[in-house]
Amino acid sequence: MKKTILILLALCCTALTACSGDGGKQQLETAQFEEKQNNREHALKLYEEVAAKYPGTPNAKIAQERLNALKGGK
Repeated sequence: MKKTILILLALCCTALTACSGDGGKQQLETAQFEEKQNNREHALKLYEEVAAKYPGTPNAKIAQERLNALKGGK
């Protein structure tokens, strides 16, 4: 149940991000939350989306740095 609620929360945040014009800030925050909750797979997916959707932004840079760290510096 808890995991389902977290997934729904993440999806809501992702949907709101598309409308907010914040350059992926909320999606990045969700990815960071997922990473802290040890949901690495979902965190990686969200970091990848931020890096792809918002290239050249500070949030994309942070997302790419986390991707590199989580993937072992690849």
